[in-house]
Amino acid sequence: MIPLILKVLKTGILTEPAPEAREDWRQRAATIQDEIVRMLGRALVIRQVDAGSCNGCELEIHALNNPYYNIEGLGIRFAASPRHADMLLVTGPVTRHMEQALRIAYDAMPDPKLVVAVGDCGCGGGIWGESYAVCGRVANVIPVDVAVPGCPPPPVDILRGILTAIATRREA
Repeated sequence: MIPLILKVLKTGILTEPAPEAREDWRQRAATIQDEIVRMLGRALVIRQVDAGSCNGCELEIHALNNPYYNIEGLGIRFAASPRHADMLLVTGPVTRHMEQALRIAYDAMPDPKLVVAVGDCGCGGGIWGESYAVCGRVANVIPVDVAVPGCPPPPVDILRGILTAIATRREA
């Protein structure tokens, strides 16, 4: 134990240097925020629904809220109620027990509604497919605007899917 402590004291703290602040990212973030406010007149509100996932996608969605991605700084926030949401972010294959709950959440949302299916399970059923216990992909239960594949998809891909859904709403 003593040799290990001596080695730690001799080596010191090893870290990599902090990344330099990038002005282009700040400018891009301001542009995204302005675009969201212009289209919606307010912040984009998302209701996230776990329809039967393994929680891998949820971990990546939670990463969107950390200071690195900072989606609240872009004018995007999460809500606890679908009645206050503009977008439904659905993860996992839809289990039979969650089928009705997902439809209720979708019906409770005000129009126009956006739905983003996240992960391989949400996009195509994943390894579960369709069975007596699983309805399969989200599109089998409610209409999906954008699908974000990956197992789990990285946070930047999820953010790209959210922004793509907003862009499709603008074009419609």
